[in-house]
Amino acid sequence: MSKVQEIHRNELAEYKLKKAQKEDLKQLLEVCEQYIGDVNREQIEKAFKLCYMSHQGMTRASGEPYYYHPVEVAKIVAKEINIDDVSVIAALLHDTVEDTPVTIEDIEYWFGEEVAIIINGVTKIEGVFKSRDSKQAEAFMKLLLSMAEDIRVVLIKFADRLHNMRTINHLKREKQLKIANETKQLYAPLAHRFGLFRIKNELEDLCFKAIDPTSYKFVARKLREKKESREEFVLEFMTPVQKELEELGYNFEIKGRPKHIYSIYKKMQRQQKPFEEIYDLFAIRVILEDPHTKEDCWRVYSIFTDWYTPIPERFRDFISVPKANGYQSLHTTVITNRGKKVEVQIRTRKMDDIAEKGLAAHWKYKEGEQQGSESLDRFVNWVRDVLDNPRPDAATDFVKDFQLNLYQDELYVFTPKGELITLPHNATAIDFAFDIHSEVGERAMAAKVNGKLVPLRQKLNNGDQVEIITGNKINLNVDWIDDVVTHKAKSRIRQYIKQKQRAVAEEGRELWIKRAERGKVEISDQELTKFAKMFDYETTQGLFFDIGTGGFDVNKLFREVKKYKSTGRIEEEAADASESGGKSEEEIQEDYINAARAVGDGKSLIINGELSNVKYSYAHCCNPIPGDDVIGFISRTGDIKIHRAMCNNALHLLDTEGERIVDVSWAKNIENHFLGAIKVIGEDRVGMINDITDVLSKSLSTNMKSLNVSSDSGMFEGIISLYVQGLPHLKKIMKRLERVEGVKSVLRYE
Repeated sequence: MSKVQEIHRNELAEYKLKKAQKEDLKQLLEVCEQYIGDVNREQIEKAFKLCYMSHQGMTRASGEPYYYHPVEVAKIVAKEINIDDVSVIAALLHDTVEDTPVTIEDIEYWFGEEVAIIINGVTKIEGVFKSRDSKQAEAFMKLLLSMAEDIRVVLIKFADRLHNMRTINHLKREKQLKIANETKQLYAPLAHRFGLFRIKNELEDLCFKAIDPTSYKFVARKLREKKESREEFVLEFMTPVQKELEELGYNFEIKGRPKHIYSIYKKMQRQQKPFEEIYDLFAIRVILEDPHTKEDCWRVYSIFTDWYTPIPERFRDFISVPKANGYQSLHTTVITNRGKKVEVQIRTRKMDDIAEKGLAAHWKYKEGEQQGSESLDRFVNWVRDVLDNPRPDAATDFVKDFQLNLYQDELYVFTPKGELITLPHNATAIDFAFDIHSEVGERAMAAKVNGKLVPLRQKLNNGDQVEIITGNKINLNVDWIDDVVTHKAKSRIRQYIKQKQRAVAEEGRELWIKRAERGKVEISDQELTKFAKMFDYETTQGLFFDIGTGGFDVNKLFREVKKYKSTGRIEEEAADASESGGKSEEEIQEDYINAARAVGDGKSLIINGELSNVKYSYAHCCNPIPGDDVIGFISRTGDIKIHRAMCNNALHLLDTEGERIVDVSWAKNIENHFLGAIKVIGEDRVGMINDITDVLSKSLSTNMKSLNVSSDSGMFEGIISLYVQGLPHLKKIMKRLERVEGVKSVLRYE
């Protein structure tokens, strides 16, 4: 029996909670009973006490007692995912093994093997990799492997990440950016794949708020301003349909939900339109209560189309062909008599539960013994398939491929026998072949799509019937790596490429051995590694590969080795830039900062909380200006590149070079001018350009760098580059230009 078991055997049962903790426990139990139903109150209370006692004296970054966090995670598990009381217990204890003397054996002793397995899966892996990204990737792989054993592992992890994101504002900005980007890149799309749309949407909004708070507040304020008029419109729009449904005896609920903030912002950026011109800011949802069926959904759809005109290309039938995560609903967009477009979603209550709570909701609809639904089983099998033969050295590649498959829209195609296959958008016949079986992909020679012979690289479309023609021998092509999108195909092709590379490297090694023997030179593998690094190769494998392909002259290596043998030193030995000498991320970052102290003006930027003479420059991809939320990235030479927080390049750097983030903000009273750009759309009338330039030069005393104008069908579009003092100045210009006669919209140009 362990020390913890000895301490708590009597104490857990007899331990008296203080008034505040009693209230916390009471609230948790009320949430559990309301959203889960019958629960083991005694076990939950025992888990609560162990959680509180284990974390006593510990605090979070906010200063609040640490036990608040697992309690809030348990509430999310109960209220927003509705799993079971075992998951609530595991949520309460999910940090104990990692952060306190409590062990997995202690958990199993007190709460049984089931809880112990879940907590072991949730507990973060202690990485053995030097690279932060590899550690992150390895932890994510472990999470997925554990999930394949018990799906509740990842559901608790979602709850854990959601609460961490809700309280992220207490962390330093660099930490916020790293966590927010990891959440946006991995956890949000994985939540989407699970069908946890409400959690996925909140995660994306919280990430957006952390990365670009200014843009987040702008969209949130606009939504609040429109709330009253939106509610009035929903009432007017639904009145005739609601009346008819009631007359026909339908039992239903109507929701007029706004789209989440991040999705609206993405639409504004993608369509390059201001907030006011985004028509589908909200969707109207009709939820049919039991015992209504999917046939009733179609009848409700016909009632909507009797009252309003549908847009055919905007119709989606996810009832007949559900998404891979089990999502079912009818989607359509209709036009009102006033010409306003409205998105409508029609589903049953069961479909809505699955849409809101994802595959976890299937647990509510099983019969008899607990068993996974078809959708749940299909998803877990998909994860297991993706995790086939995971290799630690390829952890980062694995996560990138997995992430790609999470993000993609789905594509539905059929085998020659009519079996439905779900693939990511932009999948090719090669992806289809590997999805059927690895051997089919390896031996694929050609493909037939809808009966016609096509190249293997051809992209597939929804509804295609695909047949793969195979040969007797392996026909893999290394060039296919750029034509496939599924993890399974990419992973096998990478393995093939590595096999080819190893074979060529062995040939290169043989060439070196023969040259060394001919020149009567002996050298150890350890010494050869130094020469590989001298020539900018990470390993001798890379050096031998280039020798094998003829990309590196074996005689050049021989001359340097011979010189080393006579002098005893490698004269041009280069330090390995990829190694940090065991320093922490903070120490590496501090080294970069110290190396960067140079010729900065010290007037525009505050770096790490103070005005600094660090050398920096502004990224041309996004042209940040004072007032923008910005991110700094330290280059290998020590200077800092400043990006706007939501710049695509910045988000990519956050994902791949997260350890190089530095906290950056604008100083006050900046006197410099910065390059900005706006897009002006309006009527193509005589004198329009003159009026715009007059406003800029005369009324606002603003200097332009360039003006590019195009016109079509009586409308013009102008891109203006100009010099501004900051974001308030740019907004003032945009508001003033909106008052020019004939101008329809003015927005910041990306």
